[in-house]
Amino acid sequence: MQPAEERERLTRIQIDRSCRQTVVWYYASAVFWLLVGSALALIASIKLHTPEFLADWQWLTFGRVRPAHLAAMIYGWGSMAGVGTLLWLEARLTRNRLPFPVLLPATAVIWNLTVAFGVVAILAGYSTSIEWIEIPPATAVLFGFCIAVIIAASVRMFRTRESRHTYVSQWYLFGAIFWFPLLYVSAQIFLHTPAAKGAVKAAANWWFAHNVLGLWFTPIGLATVYYLIPKVIGRPVHSYHLSLLGFWTLAIFYNWAGTHHLIGGPLPAWLITVGIVGSVMMFVPVVTVAVNHHMTMVGNFHHLKYSPTLRFVVYGAMCYTAVSLQGSLQSLRTVNEISHFTHYTIAHAHLGVYAFFTMVMFGAMYYVTPRLLNTEWHSAGWIRLHFWTTAVGMAIYWLGLTWAGWEQGRMMNDPRVPFLDIVRYTVPWLWSRSAAGILMTAGHLSFAWLFWNMLRQRGAYLPGPTLLVREPERAGAAAGGEG
Repeated sequence: MQPAEERERLTRIQIDRSCRQTVVWYYASAVFWLLVGSALALIASIKLHTPEFLADWQWLTFGRVRPAHLAAMIYGWGSMAGVGTLLWLEARLTRNRLPFPVLLPATAVIWNLTVAFGVVAILAGYSTSIEWIEIPPATAVLFGFCIAVIIAASVRMFRTRESRHTYVSQWYLFGAIFWFPLLYVSAQIFLHTPAAKGAVKAAANWWFAHNVLGLWFTPIGLATVYYLIPKVIGRPVHSYHLSLLGFWTLAIFYNWAGTHHLIGGPLPAWLITVGIVGSVMMFVPVVTVAVNHHMTMVGNFHHLKYSPTLRFVVYGAMCYTAVSLQGSLQSLRTVNEISHFTHYTIAHAHLGVYAFFTMVMFGAMYYVTPRLLNTEWHSAGWIRLHFWTTAVGMAIYWLGLTWAGWEQGRMMNDPRVPFLDIVRYTVPWLWSRSAAGILMTAGHLSFAWLFWNMLRQRGAYLPGPTLLVREPERAGAAAGGEG
């Protein structure tokens, strides 16, 4: 190994050591909330077709379980996995050790306690009843402190970075950490103070709910994709200029898109139209990103057979394209008048939060965790089980509810169809939703078992990266083990 390569390797090791405590705490917490959220999701799903299930438990009524599930997944699993990945990526991209070795791990503890308080409060009946922000507003101060520390760490690493070059992943990561606080603070003001009243609160709610996905989870997810695909296959991103076009058009158009969920509501027509236009204009960043990712992967798709990271990340990237194009079409009035208030929108939401973001986070954790713990995943078989149960489960979930929701909307718009007939029609599809949920939960348990064994150093005896199948000839970093 050349001296320059050896210095680079030692630098990466030092960076990973500085990230170990903070990122592992965030990842371990995320896995815990993934299991909690999965349990709550299954309970809520079963209640839709078997309402007598746990009907005597006040804390487990559908009106409490469903928002508790959402809080556990959005603020627990999704946000904590995202923050862990964000901090590691920023350290690697700036070639800096992670600062605040005491304060950053403390934010993981505070974040956990805040989510736990929020979930318990919802189950106890103290939900705000505002979708995506059901956690009591008192938690905003604690979330704000954690985000402030993360922003300070991000700015410090960027200002002291060794390279003057700014990678596209850094654009997305900085967008996420500055956009999310603005969204969260604004939502707290508009939704919990007299600053907005009546129908205006509905607009504020959907502006926040839509942008949590688009301006918090999406930038972190895309930054991860842009970093990991080149790392695993050992080639640069196809076009830096396309990357910047995708970022700036996302920044310009996405924040307008949320109000298309209020088509037909008691709001000014211009406000709804702005939301529709913003949604349709999202074709630009989505197609740009899709082309860039595809052209980067050209000639390297065979690595999907071997690399766990690449398989999860590419699956998530493809689902980002699908959910975004579906969302743009769903914003059109002729489509929305059928799909709105149906299971179709539930399928669409899961395609974004789960099939895109969650799958990308799984891929990131498969890549990052071995570098933090100096050990490898102990079983390729469990990884394969994790992928196929989650991928197939998500496909069943999305296909079933998309079809059922569309037919449900068509029947609801027909005054000749009794409402009870519509309910009966959806019941078999709700059973398919629960079956899909069981499959995905099995995958989550597999991943939790793998992660637990990583923490116990059970994979230390493996000589190299854990591949899904044995690769005939490894070429550099192509199998995803280096860098």
